[in-house]
Amino acid sequence: MAFILMGCSNSKGAFIETVESQNDFKTTVSKLETLIKKQGLTHFYTIDHTKNAKDTNMTLKPERVVVFGNPKMGTVLMNCNPSIGLDLPLRMLVTQNYKGLTTLTYTNPEYWSLKHNVKEPKCLDILKKAKIALGELADRVAMK
Repeated sequence: MAFILMGCSNSKGAFIETVESQNDFKTTVSKLETLIKKQGLTHFYTIDHTKNAKDTNMTLKPERVVVFGNPKMGTVLMNCNPSIGLDLPLRMLVTQNYKGLTTLTYTNPEYWSLKHNVKEPKCLDILKKAKIALGELADRVAMK
């Protein structure tokens, strides 16, 4: 179900992953927030870019960023390299285009091993597991 939006030439795969949702925008956001909590993750907040645009008398198609994570896992990663804190907590962008297509987009955590020069096997393993978990979460949210 996932398709690559922006690829790279290394073995880590795509930097950014996008999944097409079978649900409308509001259902997709709601389902994402619900599944985050059901999986025992922390939902920190949701940024409503559309509302922020409206507050400045501008328009923007439906777009929200859901910010969440596992502070225990994040702390281990930041101990490997503190700069990973730039990319944590995790986030997923939910957006709807002008044709009504809703998508979920997120950064592939394995990309962080390159961006933050992570070489410690324990941390590389966490990033690999995070990639799988984010993909599974996006796919579950996207299904009817």
